[in-house]
Amino acid sequence: MPAPTDRTTVSIRREKCILAAVHLPNSRFDERDPLGELRALAETAGTQVVGELIQAKQRPEASTYIGSGKLLELKAMADELGAAVIIFDHELSPKQIANIEKETEKKVLDRSELILDIFASRATTKQARLSVELAQLEYTYPRLRAMWTHLERIVGVGGIGGVGTRGPGEQQLEIDRRLVQKRKAVLKRNLEEIDRRKMREVDARNNDHFTVGLVGYTNAGKSTLFNTLTEGGAFANDQLFATLMTRTREWNLGGGERVMLSDTVGFIRDLPHNLVQSFKATLEEATNADLLLIVLDASDPAAEMHYETVTKTLDGLFDDRGVPEDERPERLLLLNKADALRDNRELLVWSRRVGDSLAIAAIDPEHPGHARLVERVRAAAAGRVRELDVTLGLDQGKAIDVLEKRATVLDRTYSDGCVTLRVRVGERQLARLQSGGATFRVSTPDGQRFALPGEESQRPAWPLDKDKAPQGHR
Repeated sequence: MPAPTDRTTVSIRREKCILAAVHLPNSRFDERDPLGELRALAETAGTQVVGELIQAKQRPEASTYIGSGKLLELKAMADELGAAVIIFDHELSPKQIANIEKETEKKVLDRSELILDIFASRATTKQARLSVELAQLEYTYPRLRAMWTHLERIVGVGGIGGVGTRGPGEQQLEIDRRLVQKRKAVLKRNLEEIDRRKMREVDARNNDHFTVGLVGYTNAGKSTLFNTLTEGGAFANDQLFATLMTRTREWNLGGGERVMLSDTVGFIRDLPHNLVQSFKATLEEATNADLLLIVLDASDPAAEMHYETVTKTLDGLFDDRGVPEDERPERLLLLNKADALRDNRELLVWSRRVGDSLAIAAIDPEHPGHARLVERVRAAAAGRVRELDVTLGLDQGKAIDVLEKRATVLDRTYSDGCVTLRVRVGERQLARLQSGGATFRVSTPDGQRFALPGEESQRPAWPLDKDKAPQGHR
């Protein structure tokens, strides 16, 4: 008799499903719509949600997570509504999945499997497809014993079989495990090669430009804002995980100032750890930015939980990389969909809580918040404004022209084929000018040498012979 469930695939598109959750004392959920996010995930995966069941417990059952009485109620509900799938808003153990499937005779998915299924259906780039496959294998490997039933021995010692089949007996489970390990090794090698190439591109871009990363909870409006600010053409839709790859485009701030803006994959509560690890290179692009713009849907009832999830995920990424707190990029909170709020009280609450925040409407380029955002990013790109003396050879015409146009020139002094410009300028503007190939020396008005941000990792700012350096800069 065939098994009542099919664990060879987790595809649930077009199937009817029941949502289930156990609310523990420390559970995080939106009290106004406890299963709202799981419902959105299930619908994003293509299922038809026909029923929901919630149980409040002090602790989960070891064997089935949910209580025995509720389990019977769950089976009856699924039978009555014709549901083929039950989706739990938790990460279940392999044994719990097997026990629930046995009792209900329905396919059972946990939250991690559901998210992995969505990512698998949305992955379009090579990196995304490899990352999702690796995450699925990482999730599947420890669950093979519970997920597969074909564990009979192929051939025992002295058994009858074709050439090459005689020998020590081996369970199919052991073969599956070896195949999974072999495939994981191939995927990791391929991903490491892609990651190295991608990080070289990121490093080169960061050296040449001020970079801004859009981060936030899934479906917060990041891609919509990205399309409003740039000509990026990112896919934007009212669904979870509309973006699974990082897209970077130039953002023209006006006045000759341009920065690079990156749209990233959205975060979500209880994102499977293996998926975070697999998408580390995608998220690294955001964490390597000079400025992070956290996009938050201020009109969402669960906005507070979303903000906590994003900040904790970011902190975890920086902790994994060993980045000290004082070296992490500046963060600016963007309160999106501010026009959908009934009044400004919620914005005031966020302003008091976070401090550094701006109200915007991502879909409306004329919203006044966009002009304030541009000013904030322009100021961040310039860095701290100082009064400095910049000495350049007269052959550095392009660099001189940039300083004349983008800095406030207070004085000029010509000597020995060089010009010293006393300017009010942002530190980062000078650092980017230097990383772009310009050769100059920077000093304070009293003649002390001034080191630009990151200059210790750059080539010498004044490589000319000491004796040929202008007076006062030797």
